[in-house]
Amino acid sequence: MKNILYFILFISSITNAQHFIKGAMNPKIDSDWVILYRIEGTKQVFVGNTTIKTDSIAVNGKKQAVGRFEFTLKPQAKAGAYRINYRTEGEGFLDFFYNKENISFTFNPDSPEQSVTFSKSSENKLYREYITAISTAQGKLDSIQIAAVQNPKSNLKTAYKNAYKKVNTIQNKFIETSKEKYIAPIIKASVQNNSAEILTSVDAYLFNIKNTFFDKLDFSNKTLLNSSFLTDRIVSYVFYINYSDDNRTQQKLYKESIETVLSKIKNQAYKRDIIEFLIVQFEGYKNLEIIDYLFENKYNKLPEILQNQKFKVEKIALFATEIGRISPDFSWKENGKTLKLSTLNDAEKYVLAFWSTSCSHCMREMPQLHTYLKNKKSIKVIAFALEDDAFVWENYSKTNLFGWHNVLGLNKWQNETAKTYQIFSTPTYFVLDKNKKIIAKPDEIEDVKEYFDTK
Repeated sequence: MKNILYFILFISSITNAQHFIKGAMNPKIDSDWVILYRIEGTKQVFVGNTTIKTDSIAVNGKKQAVGRFEFTLKPQAKAGAYRINYRTEGEGFLDFFYNKENISFTFNPDSPEQSVTFSKSSENKLYREYITAISTAQGKLDSIQIAAVQNPKSNLKTAYKNAYKKVNTIQNKFIETSKEKYIAPIIKASVQNNSAEILTSVDAYLFNIKNTFFDKLDFSNKTLLNSSFLTDRIVSYVFYINYSDDNRTQQKLYKESIETVLSKIKNQAYKRDIIEFLIVQFEGYKNLEIIDYLFENKYNKLPEILQNQKFKVEKIALFATEIGRISPDFSWKENGKTLKLSTLNDAEKYVLAFWSTSCSHCMREMPQLHTYLKNKKSIKVIAFALEDDAFVWENYSKTNLFGWHNVLGLNKWQNETAKTYQIFSTPTYFVLDKNKKIIAKPDEIEDVKEYFDTK
């Protein structure tokens, strides 16, 4: 009897130690899966996945489909920032905090951050209450400040002081309320460092924002590090606070803002993660100058043990054939001689075309390209054929593609040059200047023609 009682108590203690995360999407989406991650630094750590089940609720007397899902967290689950991802493409995630309590929430999947409401979880209820209160108060203060900048003669000092006091009152209230909560460091760091006095010039206003932006942030705090909070702030500072319409000035601002951000981070592993994070962000902008700057001046100067060699190799390869890069070199045999792309000097511009005799589009487009460029003496074509063997290519190129530099690339998709240029389909075109710098990447034959017709 005692053993049975102990067993029941043991099972009960395990059950009580587990917590659930329940979510409801209104309206339901087509996706059937939700993935749960824990945020650690700049990374997402997989926790689990589950299916979305269809349910219905009555709205104004009519049934409306909603999607419901549930996760059960193990007793050893860490407190921290968590994320659900419910779309495989595009934006589709929601962040929240777990601190050893059950969590229930509903949200609109098309506007999760704006629509989410928590019915269970004291941490998340308090945080959402704080965000609503501080955003409203800060918005009012900002509107008064902007009005003063737009009209320096306006008498807004009293209104500003009242709004400033309101922001501080709200901030202090929630700092006190959240003292024993996991979210306490995030609330403490969230408030903007507003000027105590109203500012009447754009320069003074921007100077205050830029120079106090990180004053409230503690880059050593584990709660901040293991959430999206710091990365969101870094993105805001690098890409939005430091902005210029002039490209040269913008590049300078990017470098200065990166210097500022990295100077705040003492933890070398986290600094590496932020550099990698920024490289990926600039990858989206195809900003090779800043990517090179980050690698050469920041990443490569980290302790070697911290550098992720796989990341470096993959990214350097990824950017090797972007516009602005010198084309990766290769050599081939032509009329008994060995030629190299880098030493060709028989044209002002080159078209590097990756193609194959087994590709129907190529067999249509290569003759068109040959006819189009036949009388353009300042343009030469390097036709790099990806083949399994030489037989068909040799006969075809001699008969139809005379006057070109015809290169045979055996092993087709596994050809080393094709892999360097990341060729996944044919035909693929690159336009090079006389120094072999990539100056255009046309998608189709018509784009090649359009490029040269407009030059």
